[in-house]
Amino acid sequence: MNIICAEEKTITIGGKKGWPVLSRMDGVVFGKGRFGYESIELATNSRKTDFDSDLLIDFENGSISDRVGNYLIEENNITETSDAVMGKTAGISRGSGGLRLSGKQGSLFGTSDMTGSFLIEFWLKPFIAENGEIIFYWGSSRIIMGYPIYQKIHASFANNHILWIFKNTFDGYTENDGVIQLQSYSTVIPNKWTHHELSWNAETGLLEYRIDGKIEAIKYVTSNSHERGGSIYPLYLGSAADVDICSDFSGCVDDIHISRKPLDEDNVYHGYDTYRKEGGHFVTEPILVSQSASLKKIDAVVTKPEQTEVMFYVRSGDNFYEWDDSNPEWIPVKNHEEIKNINGLYFQIAADLFSDGGGKHTPSVTELKISYEETPVPLPPFTVSAAAGDGCVTINWSSSVDGNAGGYYVFYGEAPGEYLGCEAVEGTSPVDVGNTTSFTFTGLKNGKIYYFSVVAYSKINYNILGEFSREVHARPLRR
Repeated sequence: MNIICAEEKTITIGGKKGWPVLSRMDGVVFGKGRFGYESIELATNSRKTDFDSDLLIDFENGSISDRVGNYLIEENNITETSDAVMGKTAGISRGSGGLRLSGKQGSLFGTSDMTGSFLIEFWLKPFIAENGEIIFYWGSSRIIMGYPIYQKIHASFANNHILWIFKNTFDGYTENDGVIQLQSYSTVIPNKWTHHELSWNAETGLLEYRIDGKIEAIKYVTSNSHERGGSIYPLYLGSAADVDICSDFSGCVDDIHISRKPLDEDNVYHGYDTYRKEGGHFVTEPILVSQSASLKKIDAVVTKPEQTEVMFYVRSGDNFYEWDDSNPEWIPVKNHEEIKNINGLYFQIAADLFSDGGGKHTPSVTELKISYEETPVPLPPFTVSAAAGDGCVTINWSSSVDGNAGGYYVFYGEAPGEYLGCEAVEGTSPVDVGNTTSFTFTGLKNGKIYYFSVVAYSKINYNILGEFSREVHARPLRR
């Protein structure tokens, strides 16, 4: 009595072998996981461009450039750092010049005209917050009644606060020699990330400054300095000039963004989550195993900070070319627990990653170890012979030596290795001849050469096929 024992096998993805090309990655990125190996974790949030964006420098993807394309980097003394608050990288300035930007015609600072509404925002993490450190500077001039008038927009540190100065930028505003100042109420703490927003609303005349969404200073640039009842002094920029960012600043900066839309209830800072609360998802490529494979377990190396979660899913089949996002169905499974009734030639693994409720922590997956069982396929016959007759060919072969064969298929055709025969009375290729070691094909044409190969199938499942035997040939003739 022959007993067929399933063979246990494993496939490892990730870990020291690294991650292969995944078929899908949504909201996840590669990071540093357990034991220093590459892992999959949630992508951090980062400011995205939209229809109103005038400038975006996010320091991602290994370059420092304007994602919108309105500004050219004329001078760069900022380097990248992984000490980021949004995305994977930020910029680090050491007080040696920062960024100098040149705006193209049509951009906010590249055009001489009334600006309309706008919003300047960025993240800061100062090292010292020393008096006089410059965060933002634009300086130019405007001709009024034949005389040049000096203009500037300037933000710098003053006694651990941030002071914004607008000089001669609001058309018709002459109070305080045309200077408007907005100083933060809160002190700026070194080595702490804060989000800064400077907004001008051309429809209401409201100039406001916020840190982490909290109003720090406001000014209605109107004839009566109130929201209603006065005329608005429009903000008018003179000759196009470069913009300096962090030109005399020591610290980190991230997601520098200028929008042509002012602050409103839809875009006021409400505490950007570090990680996507909606989670992320990845899917492996279909993994080729064997026709007789049965998935038994997934052992994943996972890091899960408190309140985070990782969910795994599997599916299988014999032809992945017909798969789509939902067919075959994804089956949820638990890490390290037994899996049943997942069989096929291909396996595919997917995972959902979720951050904590505050969006401050991400889980990670460093390695996937896939355990499965294979029923051994029967070995092909060791000897095969073919004897031609009148319109027929008889094939003889030895039994599969491992005793796992439940029967045999005989393949035939008219060219070597191409078993597409259809002339035999016994049927088209391949023919299931049962558990025998000899078979005769009839109805063949005399004078034509035919090629044959024998394949054993498993006594457990006739769909589990072994390898092809050596090829033999014969030419039927009327003797």
